Order: sequence, then structure tokens, then C-alpha cells
Amino acid sequence: MADELVLYTHPMSRGRVARWMLEEVGQPYRAEILVYGQSMKSPAYLAINPMGKVPAIRHGNTVVTENAAICAYLADVFPQAKLAPEPGSRERGAYYRWLFVAAGPLEQAATNRALKVSVPAEREPMMGYGTYEKLMDVLDGLVSETEYVAGGRFSAADVYLGSHLAFGMQFGTIEKRPAFERYVERISARPAAVRAREIDDGLLAQHPVPGAAAR
Repeated sequence: MADELVLYTHPMSRGRVARWMLEEVGQPYRAEILVYGQSMKSPAYLAINPMGKVPAIRHGNTVVTENAAICAYLADVFPQAKLAPEPGSRERGAYYRWLFVAAGPLEQAATNRALKVSVPAEREPMMGYGTYEKLMDVLDGLVSETEYVAGGRFSAADVYLGSHLAFGMQFGTIEKRPAFERYVERISARPAAVRAREIDDGLLAQHPVPGAAAR
């Protein structure tokens, strides 16, 4: 019997990224919807993710947290979905590069912008992203020059980077640039992305966030 695949999530959370990835993979899974401040902090869930945050996935006895890791794991465990370039290939380098630029520098830059943190010029070399403006220019050039970020074929890196850009533009932590909007519109039209949105949007009324923004 195949190992069960479980998504721990909330429809107004970063779990939407993991659900999109699961829909792209096309394997059967079930979702457990957790409640902020309640089941998300319960001993049972803290045994899965001690951070008390979503998303997380459990695949048999393997637990993975953090969206970038979830995307990379699922792409590798289910290679038939063709969501990652071949290991050792030239495209694999671009795949790793942009997946982790999104998980590191872009995450830092967007968070600082959301918190209105201004980095003094003399401290910019300390930041993984250098300056917000430079990072935006680099990403603008990336998605302007290629349809997808890893070798011209859709991959898990597009799921993760595209989700970051979409959420950032929605909440004002990433500039709305034409290249970003075109890229997000293109990948968000994928059938798996549409299915994932419809599922989570349908769950929102049943599972509102108590007086808080998305985690």
C-alpha cells in the first residue's frame, strides 16, 4: 500500500502554495485543516511541526515543512510529474538557484518591506538580497527573458517563485510590474493552480482567520 500523503494547512495561509504543488503532482492526498491558535498549536500538530505553523506535509513517515522544501521534495519523490529538471543537468542549477532565491533573499526583502524596515546603505552588504530595488530588477529580467525559470519548462521553482510574486503583489510587499503580472497570470492559469485555488477559496467561509491576516 502506498504511503499516505497528508497536507496540514489552512485556506488562508501559505498552505495554498503546497496545495498547488500537490495538485501539480497529481497524487492522491488528504488535507487536514488546522485552526489558528487552536489545533495549529495543539500537542498533536506540534509533534509534526514544532513551529506551530502551516503548511506541512506527511508522506508515510516523512514530514516536510517549509514551502520551498515541500515543493522540492514532491518534485523529487514523484518524478513522473516532471516538475524538476534531471539531477546533474544544467537546468537543475537554475532550478535550485531560483527556488532558493525565492526562499531566501526574496522572503527577506518582502518581509522587510512589509515591516517597513529600512536598511541603512552601509548595512546593505549584510543583506542576502543587497537592496530591494536590485532584487526586483533581477527578477524582472528573469521572468521577462524566459517563460519559465528553469530551462524553459514549468517546474516546482515556478510554483514557489510565482506564488511569492503573486502574494507579494496582492499584499503590497512586491511591486506590481508588468513582467511579474504576465508571469503570474501565465502560471496561475494552469489547471492544477485553478483547482487548488477553487478548493481553498471554497474552504475560506468554513475556516476564517480569527481577526488576523494570512500567516
